[in-house]
Amino acid sequence: MPALQWIAPLDDDGRIPGAHFVASPNHDERPEGGGVDLVVIHAISLPPDQFGGPGVEQLFTNRLDPDEHPYYASIVQLRVSAHFFIRRDGSLMQFVPTARRAWHAGVSSWQGRERCNDFSIGIELEGSDTLPFRAEQYDCLSRLLLRIRERHPLADICGHSDIAPGRKTDPGPFFEWPRLRALLAAQGAASG
Repeated sequence: MPALQWIAPLDDDGRIPGAHFVASPNHDERPEGGGVDLVVIHAISLPPDQFGGPGVEQLFTNRLDPDEHPYYASIVQLRVSAHFFIRRDGSLMQFVPTARRAWHAGVSSWQGRERCNDFSIGIELEGSDTLPFRAEQYDCLSRLLLRIRERHPLADICGHSDIAPGRKTDPGPFFEWPRLRALLAAQGAASG
């Protein structure tokens, strides 16, 4: 699927029309009265440090084959998901509508608030701690964040390592936060 040059607004359920949608069973209702005001940026590659395969989709839909790769046997029991996944070429997949609680953060805390899944949106980038991310991914991510901000009053954007320090390292040392901020500022000014 080619990268989306333009990302449509989220619909009433929090889906992006035009994004490749694969429903994950790993989600549930958000708590009553809670809103979404945080985005958590993650990085994932399955098998580790390999890109382009079906591993992430299989993990998020509980279809990972433990015999396909030795690493898979250690994670096949996980029941996890994210709202969005951005591949190396900038193509966008969605697994959970933003109105629902995806299971991406695990044990987590942000500014004194526990259980970040309750009030956050999880975006996975296809990547690892050992390689830089690609320009196409930053472009898609910044456009997606602008669309999410139209629907949800975001207060913060952080990394998985920020909400689970010592337990998680993603999006890792190669993620360029200043680059993302510059893109958001430029695209925000262009759309405003």
